Amino acid sequence: MNEATTLVAAARRAAENAHAPYSRFAVGAAVLLSDGSIVTGANVENASYGLSLCAETVAIATASAAGRLRDVVAIGVIGGAMDADGRASGTTPVSPCGRCRQVLNEAAQLAGIDLPVHCGAADGDAIRSYRLSTLLPDAFGPADLGID
Repeated sequence: MNEATTLVAAARRAAENAHAPYSRFAVGAAVLLSDGSIVTGANVENASYGLSLCAETVAIATASAAGRLRDVVAIGVIGGAMDADGRASGTTPVSPCGRCRQVLNEAAQLAGIDLPVHCGAADGDAIRSYRLSTLLPDAFGPADLGID
């Protein structure tokens, strides 16, 4: 399996743990670290909607909690409407929201890379791969504050 396929598969597994009772839209994310390990995250919704967490943010926070924020190499993301069994479904690749793009940018700038972002569909083989700079051009981040 190539990087995109591996990360999208891991993101699909992560989406199985989504807590999305309000939107009924499950998202999973898988972050590849420099040593080849993968950390995952799933969206966690809250009755106070503004407190909800996106899967990408959960995965990046998990890497950070392990002291690995600067080791982020790539990310895979999937999402889709939940079916009757609570599983993400759909054949259209899902990309990170704007807030998550900014969170990803923080890790990418600290790692000194233009982060590969692999966007997959919940079902099927469709994957669209981007560089974060394409998804978030002229991003503001640590470098703008003189932090590297």
